[in-house]
Amino acid sequence: MPRKPHRRRKPRRRRKTTEAAEATIEDDAETGPLRRCIVTRERLPKEQLIRFVVGPDKTLVPDLTATLPGRGIWLSASGDVLETARAQGGLGRAFARAARGPVTVPSDLFAVLEAALARRIGELLGLARRAGQAVAGFDKAREWLRAGRSRLILQASDGSAAERARFLTGGGDGITVFDPLPAAALGQVFGRDHVVHVAIAPGRLGERLAVEAARLRGLRRDGAGGKTGRIEQTERTGPTDSR
Repeated sequence: MPRKPHRRRKPRRRRKTTEAAEATIEDDAETGPLRRCIVTRERLPKEQLIRFVVGPDKTLVPDLTATLPGRGIWLSASGDVLETARAQGGLGRAFARAARGPVTVPSDLFAVLEAALARRIGELLGLARRAGQAVAGFDKAREWLRAGRSRLILQASDGSAAERARFLTGGGDGITVFDPLPAAALGQVFGRDHVVHVAIAPGRLGERLAVEAARLRGLRRDGAGGKTGRIEQTERTGPTDSR
């Protein structure tokens, strides 16, 4: 009986492992206008994420200015994303996978980020003040607002809600308002005990302030800290804060 011709088996194609696939994804994380969140895997504008690098001691370091050397690891500036990942025990794994090795994630990461963003906002606001691109106080800031010299307003997070609403009355549409810092922190920038209202002129410093304030707002899970859009008309009540 004739033998059947021997068939050569085709070599199996090696599939990329999950880790290799993840590495391929992470490799392009620093290119183009978008960045990929290590938790949600969603690609977003980098202004909506926070960059981290791993230090020499394998500790995670926030890089708010995205200028530190090293391979960037990006996380959505969202308190919900951070809290969900931490509750499910996946935050450390996500960072380790992105870093391709062990990494120490601070147990108080949220507090570290909040403090770093608040400090960054204070630094940028100081630069804007020295450049003549920011004024503080009810009267001066409102004058800029009504004259159209400012579309970005910072207000103290612990300021009177009624007073803050009264300040915005008649400001028009398209005003962006954030309340990232308490009155004492705003006042420190302007050499005062406290400040409730700050108007920022258009420009690069104003754009950076808006980005950092939006990131801080995103981290605060309750959404407190800012709003964008039409300013509602409110009844003029309460004392005027001239600071």
